[in-house]
Amino acid sequence: MTDPFNRDPAAEYGRAVRLAPQVRRVTAPNPSPMTFTGTQSYLVGEGEVVVVDPGPADPAQTRAILESLDRGERVAAILVTHSHVDHSPGAALLKTETGAPVFAFGPHGAGMSAEMAALAASGAEFGGGEGGDHAFCPDETMRDGDTVEFGGARLVALHTPGHLSNHLAFALEGEGGGVFTGDLVMGWATTLVSPPEGDMAAFMASLARMAARGDAVFWPGHGHAVEDPVGMIAHQAAHRRGREAQIVAALASAGEATPAALTTEIYADVDPRLHGAAARNVFAHLLGLVSEGRAEAEGALSPSARFRLTGRPGAA
Repeated sequence: MTDPFNRDPAAEYGRAVRLAPQVRRVTAPNPSPMTFTGTQSYLVGEGEVVVVDPGPADPAQTRAILESLDRGERVAAILVTHSHVDHSPGAALLKTETGAPVFAFGPHGAGMSAEMAALAASGAEFGGGEGGDHAFCPDETMRDGDTVEFGGARLVALHTPGHLSNHLAFALEGEGGGVFTGDLVMGWATTLVSPPEGDMAAFMASLARMAARGDAVFWPGHGHAVEDPVGMIAHQAAHRRGREAQIVAALASAGEATPAALTTEIYADVDPRLHGAAARNVFAHLLGLVSEGRAEAEGALSPSARFRLTGRPGAA
């Protein structure tokens, strides 16, 4: 399958770039191996502007957003796709400057499935939690299908858990519309799914839901606009199925293995700096295999457990 990712590192910081009649993008100056060129903040509408994902707690990004407003414009609402530190902390800074209310699905951990909640309560050490904005709490909660309308733009919330349990995408309705996908679908790389806050089964279901919508364009939390959403989702879903097949094959060969050992084998061609995140993806896949009865852990479920296949490939 052709690689659909646009990894052009070009980025403009400190100013807005217009992507569509009602959409402007301001890239945060927080590039890294996990954020690509930086977090994308979006200004939606005219006059009364909605800001989607104000980004990290960086006064420079807040200032860039405010300086990107046209004369006479104001920020009317702040929408947050999910509570990771590169997306949500800037909401408090922007609210202080504008008084605009913050909308999101809920605080960090909201929407977690019963299975993931039990895993979180198990006391196991999972790693990756440093990315969570545990202080985040919106002024207004949004559920699937809720809407906000300002500046001639109508945005519909789509609950799309998987990367994070409180993840929302926002569909901009009307001509020239598309979907602000946060980290569900990105333009430069596949998405990290890190249990227990991340849930591979929920992630795959969210991808399937978005594919069925048939949107014309995705505006992601990182990377360039996705002009072929259906093709991109098909690629990412196939990638996840391929990773699962690699994990199954590696377990079949080894007999049993930890997520870290599987990561070293499967992600041998990936920058070692990303192996910690990759191991959490592997663990997410293993949890899915366990839930389907295709694998089991030695002892309690945790990222350090040893896993083996059950020999029941058709288990439900």
